[in-house]
Amino acid sequence: MRLIYSFLVCVIIILSPLIIIYRTLKKKENPKRFIEKFSINKKKRGKGKLIWFHCSSVGEFLSIVPLIHEFERKKSVKQILVTTSTLSSSKIFEKFRFKKTLHQFYPLDNIFIINSFLNHWKPSSAVFVESEIWPIMISELKKREIKIVLVNARMTEKTFKKWFSIKPFGKRILEEFDYIFPQNKETFLYYKKLGIKKLKILGNLKFINSPNDKLKEIKKEIFKNKNILCSASTHYNEEEIFANLHIKLKKKIPKLITIIIPRHIERTNEIIRMLDNKNLKYIKHSENKKTKNCDIYIVDSYGESKSFYKISNVVFLGGSLVPKGGQNPLEALRFGCNITHGNHTFNFKDVYKMLEKEKLSLKVSSSKDLEKKALNLFKNKRNNSGKIKKIKKIGSLILKKNFNELERIIL
Repeated sequence: MRLIYSFLVCVIIILSPLIIIYRTLKKKENPKRFIEKFSINKKKRGKGKLIWFHCSSVGEFLSIVPLIHEFERKKSVKQILVTTSTLSSSKIFEKFRFKKTLHQFYPLDNIFIINSFLNHWKPSSAVFVESEIWPIMISELKKREIKIVLVNARMTEKTFKKWFSIKPFGKRILEEFDYIFPQNKETFLYYKKLGIKKLKILGNLKFINSPNDKLKEIKKEIFKNKNILCSASTHYNEEEIFANLHIKLKKKIPKLITIIIPRHIERTNEIIRMLDNKNLKYIKHSENKKTKNCDIYIVDSYGESKSFYKISNVVFLGGSLVPKGGQNPLEALRFGCNITHGNHTFNFKDVYKMLEKEKLSLKVSSSKDLEKKALNLFKNKRNNSGKIKKIKKIGSLILKKNFNELERIIL
């Protein structure tokens, strides 16, 4: 199994020039930094203890920001390295003012590239986030007797079936971790079925408030005295649903403006073509136009969702009307937003279950249902302040438990 995996990685490396050109054209790759994925390092490692965190993309990175801040306060920690795989996550990283923390793109899982990476950075411990499990990297870390922890571990039924189909190989990889901290009971039970013993449920890190040091206050004239509907982290087809919804709602809701924050901003031109076909007036956030007349406001930059949650009356969380698994609702909830979402929230099943129980979100089953519930939320504003305090309290407890366990294992 490992030979097959290594062969596939080698094929990717051979094809990488074409892959990188394609991804650069699609604005999914940084042409100046892609060499980091081959462990060609320009950044220097400082002296002393270095803790390494690896997370795949934006959501995973944001979930560990509070942990990074906690470890930066420890005198024994001289440097922290964060690796991610996506361009968007690297841009989000730049919005934080870390004192000891550097960012690099995660290297390809090839033994030569991995050893070059480890020889350069020499981490004292490695903390992987959610489902980031790379066989060769894990194996090489273990050979070097470097502590390995998986935090906020998440496993869906679909992922479990894949691991179970290669159980002997999978179990061997997972047993290399010194500890795995599942974010919920479902994940805990899946790992148990795979024969893993070093497990402890510590809760979902996404409950923790992740303060963005550069949270911008939106003061644009266009939003003054407006009713604002925000559709965040939208995927293909969802933007058109909201364009049609805006056409219907603006007949009933005065001074309505709809904000669209696409999950992938490289789709902005595609969204604009759709809006043009519907004769809807739009503004791009990056253009900074001064106008009071607009139907749709497109946020075509990364890391600013919070600023728009803060000014919105109703927030819809994307990837849930289409089968993408939904988006983390806790960030919007902290600003007291009235939250709506579709049926497809399997990536955050336990979070949405709790929100529905506390009546902090509304599930919609169709475009017609969305129209009805959005209209009702605009007319009947709810005070969520008491329940928001409860969420923050849960988050603080989860942060404390995760930090204490990590400190015990890796420091």
